Amino acid sequence: MGKIFALEKDLEVVAQTETLPQTLTAVSSTPADVVLFEAGLSPNPADSISEVIRRAQPGTRVIVVAHRTGEEETVDYLRRGVRGILTRSISPDLLVRCVRKVAAGETWLDNQGVNWVIEAYRAQAEQGGAHKHQLRLSEKEMMIIGGVTQGLKNKDIALEVGTTEQVVKNYLRKIYDKLGVSDRLELALYSMHRRLLDGYVPPSGREIPLLGASGPAPVSQSDPPNPPGWPDTPPKKA
Repeated sequence: MGKIFALEKDLEVVAQTETLPQTLTAVSSTPADVVLFEAGLSPNPADSISEVIRRAQPGTRVIVVAHRTGEEETVDYLRRGVRGILTRSISPDLLVRCVRKVAAGETWLDNQGVNWVIEAYRAQAEQGGAHKHQLRLSEKEMMIIGGVTQGLKNKDIALEVGTTEQVVKNYLRKIYDKLGVSDRLELALYSMHRRLLDGYVPPSGREIPLLGASGPAPVSQSDPPNPPGWPDTPPKKA
């Protein structure tokens, strides 16, 4: 793989290892944006992945490279904090693209992996549907969750909310703890299957009626009034 990345000017290989102990030493001592972890280095890849993530420098994202992964392994790896899953047969072009996407904060899965994760969260939602009504989410938390489900980056969410990117990161950590999720993908899937945003309208989509002393505002001929019994301004859906 080192030869593949050597051709990319924006990517640099800072360490290469051949054993699990070497890998654990490297991730704890060498700053890196992305770690490609070979699942075959360990007889118990899931536990080893957790240890790699625990020892890695802050902000490091882990991609697992495996001969194959089934549904159970895929869901388990993501819940442990993995940000991408690849097979050893991946093409060089897709490998480079995956690393760039994960380094930018995205999650990389093939279509089958995405389907497995969605099914896992659908099953979880069906088992704990009543939990939704026990949640207490603030206005800003709802706005941030809405931004994540739309695929917005933290800086874009910050602009929408009217705060800083660091504040958004702080809120996300609280939201993760509150909902029991570990990353943006889990949050988006949780929100979708628990329907957290059903009926929620962000402040930018709300309209406040203004009542004048002289009565309702005139309506132009090109904009006829709604039929009787309907509100003049229907609420917008999120």
